[in-house]
Amino acid sequence: MSRQEAIEQYRAALRLGQKTVKDLRAQGKPPYPLVLDKLIDDAQVAGRVDLGVIEIPTELIVGTKTVGRTSAFAANFMPLLSENSEFAVKWTELCAAHLGDEGIRDPIRCYEYLGKFYVQEGNKRVSVLKSYGAPTIPGYVTRIVPNWSDDPAIRCYYEFLQFYRLSGVYRITFRRPGGYAKLQAALGFEADHVWTPQERQSFLSGVTYFQDAFRKLRGDELGVTLGEALLVWLKVYPFSDLKRSSSAELLRSLSAVWADVKVLEHPDPISVSTDPREQEKGVLTKLVGAVFPAHVSVAFIYPDTPESSSWVYAHDQGRRHLEEALGDRVSVRVYCLAEPGDSGDSVMEQAVADGADVLFATAPPLIGACRRAAARHPEVKILNCSVAMPYTGVRTYYSRIFEGKFISGAIAGAMAGDDRIGYVASYPIFGVPASINAFALGAQLTNPRARIFLRWSCCEADPMAALTAQGVSVVSNRDTPLPDSLGSGWGLCQVLPQGGYRPLASPVWRWGVFYEKLVRSVLEGGWDELSSKDGARAVNYWWGLRTGVVDVSLSPELPDGPRHLAEILRQSILDSSLYPFHRLIRDQAGTVRNDGNRWFTSEEILHMDWLCQGVEGEIPSFDQILPRSQAIVRLQGVYRDQIPPEKEGTLL
Repeated sequence: MSRQEAIEQYRAALRLGQKTVKDLRAQGKPPYPLVLDKLIDDAQVAGRVDLGVIEIPTELIVGTKTVGRTSAFAANFMPLLSENSEFAVKWTELCAAHLGDEGIRDPIRCYEYLGKFYVQEGNKRVSVLKSYGAPTIPGYVTRIVPNWSDDPAIRCYYEFLQFYRLSGVYRITFRRPGGYAKLQAALGFEADHVWTPQERQSFLSGVTYFQDAFRKLRGDELGVTLGEALLVWLKVYPFSDLKRSSSAELLRSLSAVWADVKVLEHPDPISVSTDPREQEKGVLTKLVGAVFPAHVSVAFIYPDTPESSSWVYAHDQGRRHLEEALGDRVSVRVYCLAEPGDSGDSVMEQAVADGADVLFATAPPLIGACRRAAARHPEVKILNCSVAMPYTGVRTYYSRIFEGKFISGAIAGAMAGDDRIGYVASYPIFGVPASINAFALGAQLTNPRARIFLRWSCCEADPMAALTAQGVSVVSNRDTPLPDSLGSGWGLCQVLPQGGYRPLASPVWRWGVFYEKLVRSVLEGGWDELSSKDGARAVNYWWGLRTGVVDVSLSPELPDGPRHLAEILRQSILDSSLYPFHRLIRDQAGTVRNDGNRWFTSEEILHMDWLCQGVEGEIPSFDQILPRSQAIVRLQGVYRDQIPPEKEGTLL
């Protein structure tokens, strides 16, 4: 009976192998197993390590050591030779042994290179066991270690070697550096924690459940690894849910974040919206009879209170503007003192229970709570005030404040009594280096000899005092949150000889304009239009002067000449005849960043991690930042991928 079953298994495997070859050829992909000897030579090898016998994940067996009889197998190791061949007879005998009492016990021999396995002895054993979906195969393994390089694949592999020394786990892979450290942290382990056998078994058991759900959603067809999908899931759910949930519950939870998994295969996972008209395009072409809401309920989630935080106060003024602008088409509730973790989660759940259709969380650290709320309530439109977050379930929003900084820089260059100008930056997060550079370029527009002395409020208690002690004549301090709040402690200031500061100008944030336009887009179909336009990508609103979200407030004490100049520059940005970064730009090392003939993309501006000539100072490293400021840098820092992750959950 086992013999006949083995014959039927060969026939089924043969059909699958033939189909695989046909499909791969149609896709222009290699139809047969890869050959390691064709992939590398000795010059690429740093060394070889004997690992002994280990359990090899079958999905990681991708080829053979030598050419041999690779044409006998499809790329998935399913057989290709006729069932009357000698090959088929031997295959069938192995299959019968597998079905018998003894099973296939002899380990195969293979090589591991960059986390993939290449068989030297035991191809037919691999084929039989793969045909039955065996999760692992025992094998004698020789690891081939490649020479170190900056190639992302090599860097990832060296990170894997460290992870393997700690965990003894092969089943999880990543395509980008940093994944293994993030996984270690997501499981609640310190970076150097050595896994116990119990921890390893618990993890592998959970991953088996997760992989089943991953395959049911056709994750194997994506350009995303199982490990990358697991990390996305672990940012929303605890690992304990893997074994506690039923198969149906796990499938539902993975489905809830599946869009965030799929976005990882996109080379540019974030769509940056710089103009609200992008949401309006195509709305008129929608089908006649489309029904849009006549009223929406909006929730504002604040990390603090308007009375104790200028940041929250500015957003609360935006909330008031929204209510005044839309009247009875909108109802608004405010929720204060929401913090990352359980507090934020409970506040958002309450907002949804109160009927919120749109939820604005006004602080970047609330992004985790936003993601969990989005997974639970996909019908609610959730936004977080942050940038560069590749999560499709949560849209992010911020302002192009660098445009206002360029104008205030030009004023500073005109008003400085000498060539020295101070600049107080907040955090080394996305968009801040762009603002520093725009300010410097603006200052050099009116004073080519201008030098910008850079200090960071996240690194010292009183950067303004440090700058005035250096003898600077003009300082760009923290921006004013509102147009009517310009004062000596805010914005661009002139240092007075007798002490104190004279306000000159400052970029301002008009959050009410953003909130009004965004909610109108929900009421009029623009939200769905942008979803359709950008498909699987995450949406980041990044609006500037032309939208009215950013402006420049000019002090009554600003002289007429610089005032007139500021108005000219402002109008030039509004009508697109001036672009701050469209010019020759060199960085501090003298490297040309722009020859004056190209336009920086929004992504290039957001991700600037360099400073231009004329700026004296540097972007601080993570260990230079005060502890109270490190959380935001971990989340939004321009070098966040290089920061060692903090442990988050628990494995057991």
